[in-house]
Amino acid sequence: MNTTELQRIKQRYNIVGNNEQLNHALDVALQVAPTDLSVLIVGESGVGKEIFPRVIHDNSPRRREKYFAINCGSIPEGTIDSELFGHEKGAYTGAIGESEGYFGIANKGTIFLDEVGELPLATQARLLRVLETGEYIRVGGQEIRKTDVRIVAATNVNMRKAVSEGKFREDLFYRLNTIPIQIPPLRDRGNDIILLFRLFAMQMAEKYRLPKIALTEDAKQMMLKYKWPGNVRQLKNITEQMSVLSEKREIDAETLSKFIPQDEETTELATIQGGGRHSYESEREILYKILYELRGNVSDLRRDLNTVKKQLNEARQLEGVAGFERIPREGSNYPARLTNDFGNNGNEGQRPTTDNQVEDAVAEEISEPETLNLNDIGRQMVEKALERNNGNRKKAAQELGISDRTLYRRIKQYGLDKN
Repeated sequence: MNTTELQRIKQRYNIVGNNEQLNHALDVALQVAPTDLSVLIVGESGVGKEIFPRVIHDNSPRRREKYFAINCGSIPEGTIDSELFGHEKGAYTGAIGESEGYFGIANKGTIFLDEVGELPLATQARLLRVLETGEYIRVGGQEIRKTDVRIVAATNVNMRKAVSEGKFREDLFYRLNTIPIQIPPLRDRGNDIILLFRLFAMQMAEKYRLPKIALTEDAKQMMLKYKWPGNVRQLKNITEQMSVLSEKREIDAETLSKFIPQDEETTELATIQGGGRHSYESEREILYKILYELRGNVSDLRRDLNTVKKQLNEARQLEGVAGFERIPREGSNYPARLTNDFGNNGNEGQRPTTDNQVEDAVAEEISEPETLNLNDIGRQMVEKALERNNGNRKKAAQELGISDRTLYRRIKQYGLDKN
């Protein structure tokens, strides 16, 4: 692409810099725009990946259709399938109506999937089918629907490492990576750092009517040597801080060092942490841990109750032994006490009769479930709630704190409707 066309695109999208890698990435984006090929944009956080999908869409035949930018990392797994592919009425609790989903609404348009490396594996399988056949099924539905959507994805995750560790589907990676675009980090863009600083300083001066700040030569060299782990986003934040907080309008190296963090930051592409587990999986693990600890508490309680029961049985047996006499006390259940009188009125070896008999202390043994299967626990809770409410499902649902619809579904799931 000629330099004039490239500069026109930069001015239109406010892209600053003359770095060769940046120009190449922009050139690739413009070349692939007229096609429907999938594009995967890779780069560190803060390099400006969100600009390139917009460039691709605006220069494609779909420019007059809808464009959606979706951050996959901000949508919980429980709802991401519904958000992307839609759902039928009643598909889950709270689904009071139908939803088209982004792939239904964006038909003929473009969808930008930011942080695509954070997608759950189940959603990755659905996305792969859309990419290969253009078909998808709503959550809770059975009808196969068609869509014609251009997908542009972006990630700051090391995708090849994620694939090798089983955190991202290999077939989906190669399907998205038809046209890869690598965005260079700010530390590799040389003098573009100074150009971006001037842009941000000018914007702050115009917006808040402040004197424009400038850099001395030693401050420029310090900026060029810094690694900029936060990339363009970090440079903009530091420029805004200096514009407001610095008393000097000419920033030297000493002043700049007060605003640039001195701690070492990683500049590698991010990796999925915790074995690919998301927050919902951590919550599930915590729940199992609580149940396991509860199981231990039940075991301890049962052991203590058995000990008390054994002591009571021994006490009752001692009452039949000569020399033990039960001395009743008010408010006391102690069974017996040793006395010095082994025979009264010739009745040696006989226990004197008293009106107050030892009350049997019945300790209800808490039965411990053999397993901690959540389905079994849920079934028992539903059965007991129905039993306590004489089969009244509405009252049972209120007691369990769930909706009537959810209770009916649980009854059917556990096979309680056949009883």
